[in-house]
Amino acid sequence: MTAESAGRSTSIRVLVADDQPLLRHSLAVLIDGTPGLTVVGQAATGQEAVSLTRERRPDVVLMDIRMPDGDGIEATGRIAAATDLSGTRILVLSMFALDEYVAAALRAGAHGFLLKDAHPDQLVDAIRRTHAGESLFAPSILTRFVAHYLDRPGPPEGRKIDRLTGRETEVLSLVARGLSNDEIARTLTISVKTVKTHVGNLLAKLDARDRAQLVIAAYENDLVAPRSSA
Repeated sequence: MTAESAGRSTSIRVLVADDQPLLRHSLAVLIDGTPGLTVVGQAATGQEAVSLTRERRPDVVLMDIRMPDGDGIEATGRIAAATDLSGTRILVLSMFALDEYVAAALRAGAHGFLLKDAHPDQLVDAIRRTHAGESLFAPSILTRFVAHYLDRPGPPEGRKIDRLTGRETEVLSLVARGLSNDEIARTLTISVKTVKTHVGNLLAKLDARDRAQLVIAAYENDLVAPRSSA
């Protein structure tokens, strides 16, 4: 095995799904040219995204929403529902920050939502963080989504947050501010392993599926206040 192939074998394997050939190719060039990332396939339709995910088993699928032959939301749902694809995480990339798209992506099983006008460095960081198990949302999207969620009628269920330790509450508030595990570790002067343990405890105690739901719990319980959008 050559040094190059050995490096690629440990790379994050990414599938790019977008119906616009130029954008799809540009994304693939950017990702493939980044150390530690490798493009394992490109899909132009929702059905092709599902088929290639089954065939190539990527670590992360970069999923467009508006595609023919089964859109990105439908494709996300099919991939997320497949038990044999549980190792694949989905980062939705869209031109639209509409609440219904964000909510639909979350319901379908997406692990993050980023706008197409994101800086290339932000996209690369998002892929890495999504692969590392974090749920990532562009700040503007997160603010809109949380506001939309909190506007729904009915109080939050119970007071599950009372189960948390002081340190877990600190970690939850930092998760809600969009900090990565590394950033939380530096802020609290603890190890990344300890942060991951706290996040795991938060998911269990709050009956949350992922970090996005932890963010909602933090806002519901006034650990952080919604930022006004300009």
